[in-house]
Amino acid sequence: MSAPRLATRLLLRPGDVPASREDFEVVSVLNPGAVRRADGEVVLLVRVAERPRERRPGFTGLPRWDPAEGLTVDWVPDAEIDPIDPRVVRRKADGLVRLTFTSHLRVVRCGDGRAVREIIDVTFRPQSEVEEFGVEDPRITPLDGRFYFTYVAVSRHGPATALASTTDFRMFTRHGVIACPENKDVVLFPERVGGSYAALHRPVCGTPFTRPEMWVARSPDLLHWGDHAPLAVGGGAWQSGRVGAGTPPLRVADGWLEIYHGNRQPTRPGEVGIYYGGALLLDPDDPARVLRRTPEPFFHPEADFEVHGFIPNVVFPTGMVRDGDTLLVYYGAADAFTAVAEFSERVLLDSLTSPV
Repeated sequence: MSAPRLATRLLLRPGDVPASREDFEVVSVLNPGAVRRADGEVVLLVRVAERPRERRPGFTGLPRWDPAEGLTVDWVPDAEIDPIDPRVVRRKADGLVRLTFTSHLRVVRCGDGRAVREIIDVTFRPQSEVEEFGVEDPRITPLDGRFYFTYVAVSRHGPATALASTTDFRMFTRHGVIACPENKDVVLFPERVGGSYAALHRPVCGTPFTRPEMWVARSPDLLHWGDHAPLAVGGGAWQSGRVGAGTPPLRVADGWLEIYHGNRQPTRPGEVGIYYGGALLLDPDDPARVLRRTPEPFFHPEADFEVHGFIPNVVFPTGMVRDGDTLLVYYGAADAFTAVAEFSERVLLDSLTSPV
């Protein structure tokens, strides 16, 4: 049994959001955090990726944020770098990589969650050295009267995960790095589990002892994390390249519903591989224990804007809001667009099978 989409809506295109400066262009609006406020309105924090408009023959412009100068560009001779894919280049001299764009976050109001009502002139921008290459992929969880969101802080030190919070999506408080490089796709559970805060995270194992994995961690205060345990998500070629938490977990009758992403291992240089969405049901008291899962992905790149874009064949779920029995799943499509897909919560849960 599968869980077909009930509806799909494209919410944002790159041209819908202004760049930080006139000499920059937005290449992607993607991977939104999503939450429903007490007044019923859905608010998104959308990642905006941008790059310099200028083209210099024989050079590539690599943007970054400087604490003193703000947004700036390093012009690097093409002879000194090798392209890896549309997002990344590698320096020949030392093998280190740089992004071809930089990212910040922007607040978007969506009313009932199915259409954009207003793109607010409120942004969350890089500030410190650990964010110099951008802030990416927020996941929002309401906790203790605030909206906490994790995000990826990218810099010369690698991609780390940091934490921030807000009460009104106008003023933000930074709480610092909570998972050092390389660790991404950190999502917070919306309530304490066994007296502790809990999170899913994705450490990257540089030595290939294991297939891609997610882990569970616990914390007394959201800042200090430990009690780490691996989360077994099963196999399958569709998640042979990467796995990672997608949406913050949702409390359901039998446990925690987690929608995550799986990536098929690319087969050719320059490819990124197809990204899919899968689902897990986690034990309500021990979220490191998988009760049921989707043996195959239930969320595939299908629509034209999911198949064609900055990176083709990508659905990357990052936010989920419940509307009765309907789940509104917010995601990045083809690393270029923001969209929402609707699924029946009951049908999705019924499609999960026992882990093997």
